[in-house]
Order: sequence, then structure tokens, then C-alpha cells
Amino acid sequence: MSCPLALPARLPCAAPAPPAARVRGASFAVAVVALLAAAPPLCAQTWPSRPVRVVVPFAAGGLNDTMARIVAQQLGEQLRTSFLIDNRPGAGGTTGTAIVAQAVPDGYTLLFSSSTTIAVSPSLYKNLAYDPVRDFAPVTSTASVEIVLLVNPQFQARTVKDIVALARAKPGQLKYGSVGIGSSQHLAGELFGAMAKVNLLHVPYKAAGQVLTDTINGLIELNFEPMPTALPHIRAGRLVPVAVTLPKRSRVLPEVPTIAEGGLPGYEMTLWTGILAPRATPRPIIDRLNQVTRKILAGDEMTDRLQALGATATGDTPEEFGAFIRREIARWGEIVRAAGARPE
Repeated sequence: MSCPLALPARLPCAAPAPPAARVRGASFAVAVVALLAAAPPLCAQTWPSRPVRVVVPFAAGGLNDTMARIVAQQLGEQLRTSFLIDNRPGAGGTTGTAIVAQAVPDGYTLLFSSSTTIAVSPSLYKNLAYDPVRDFAPVTSTASVEIVLLVNPQFQARTVKDIVALARAKPGQLKYGSVGIGSSQHLAGELFGAMAKVNLLHVPYKAAGQVLTDTINGLIELNFEPMPTALPHIRAGRLVPVAVTLPKRSRVLPEVPTIAEGGLPGYEMTLWTGILAPRATPRPIIDRLNQVTRKILAGDEMTDRLQALGATATGDTPEEFGAFIRREIARWGEIVRAAGARPE
């Protein structure tokens, strides 16, 4: 969809010009066309002229919310308007995602999403209210995020092997929490159980903060927590890191082994965040938002801030992000099938 250019419906009539004048007139017309082609489209120049709503399909306090607020603050400063976070949790993030899919495509409603609602949900839910490829215009990915397996300091198992042994001794009794069906926490636990051949009990919550609170209080034994929200509790001694879900050790917790090192070779689970807009959002708006966001992500301040949280700034073109999403839908489909995950 392109921006309309307002032109007179009919040019005024004039007497035929002499040959030299016609040549000069033709040259002038060519120059005008060249200037119009070089000028930025009107909608890109005027957007944003009012606050932009950024829908986060999860409750406040979780990974998506944390990352969205960091990026939205920088976007607001760069584009000189407010980027307002609108938390719309529900149904594993699909409720808020569907809201954006059905929003007016004018650049004033955006989705700050993750692998959960865009790449996982198509394999998990049979009747989604949106198609992650057809119904959205990709803008850019924003970060890849580490996950860490946490336990309470009083929990008796401190290694992957100890947890597996305890789960085998107490089938169906070890609990792990998540922010909902299809979330990274849910799938990380399902994949762990499938590869270790143990039965863990999944406990879904409505908010990420509740999962952390109940892990700290010992009400659930395990938590596959995104690193940005886990680190404050690790550093305060409220939770103990057992292993990370990456194929290699984390830069922020280099002393913590991977789950693969701990006894489950081949285990890997990472997640990502990104910005999408409703389908048919004008391309000049997509391009401007992409350029500004990538500039922010490439800056030393944002890079250092995300790395300190256990996340890595990314950033790509809309076409690259779209191709990545299609690959991720296929990859997560395999993970969902391998884990045997399904809505409860």
C-alpha cells in the first residue's frame, strides 16, 4: 500500500506554447517528476503525528513487557512521540496478537511479539484467530533471549542429573511453572521431560511475576525463566541457576553449564522478540520504523543494556524478518511435536 499524492484533478487550459517554450516546459516537467520521486512519501514524513499503541500480548513484568518497554522508550525519544505499552494477556498470548491482526493498518497499532505467539501458536492451536504470515507486516526482530533453569535455594536437586533422578523417583510430582500454554517456559519444560523421559507437572499462570514468586516460595520446584527476568533474583540469592538452555554457556552466567552438558545432549531452547504491524500498513511507515529501530538496536547503549540482561540485540530488514518467521514456524513445529505439547 502506497501513500496517495494529491494532484489537481485537471490542469488549467493554456494557449499552445511556442516550440522553445514547449521544450523548456518539458524540461521543467521532467525536473518536477524527478523531485517528486526523490522526496520521501508524505505518510512517512508525517508519521507518527500522535501516540503509537504497542500491544504486548502478555501481562506486565514478563520478558515481552520488559523488552517492549526498553525499546518503546527509545523509539519515543527518536520519533518524538509516545509509544504506549498496552498489555493484553490471554490464551498464551494469542488474544493480544489477534487484536493487532484486526487493527486499522495506519501505523498507530503495533505488536511487540515473540516466538511464542508468532512461531509456536500455529503448531499448538488448531483454530487461531490470525495467520502469523498472512495477517502481519514484519518490521524487525529486536533480540534473541537466553533461558535459564531455576530452583529455590532450599530445593534438594542442584544439577540436571539430580533433577532427572528426582523426577523419576517422583513421577508427576515435580512442578514447573509458565506464563501459559505454548510459552517458552511451557515448551522448555515439555522438551526437558520428553528428552529425559520423565513426567513433570506443568502449572500455567496468568502472569510471569507469579511464576517467579511461587518458585521463590517453594510452591513450584522448577522454572525455565527468560534470563532478563531471572537475573535480579539470581543476583539477590533468591533463586539458584541450574543450567541454561543454550547450545553454549551464557556470557552473563559463564559458570552455569548448559542442559546439554548436564546430561541431555542436543537440548536447546532459545526465544526471540520482534515488532510487527497489521497487514497492509503502508510500506513507507514500515521502512521508517525499521530504520529507526535498527539504529537503536545497533547503538552501544542498547547493546550493552541487553547483554547485561542476557539478551542479544538483533535487527534486520522486513524481508529478512519475514523469512526468519517462516523458518521459525517450521522449527518450532518440530519442537512442539517432539515435546508432545498441546493445549490443556
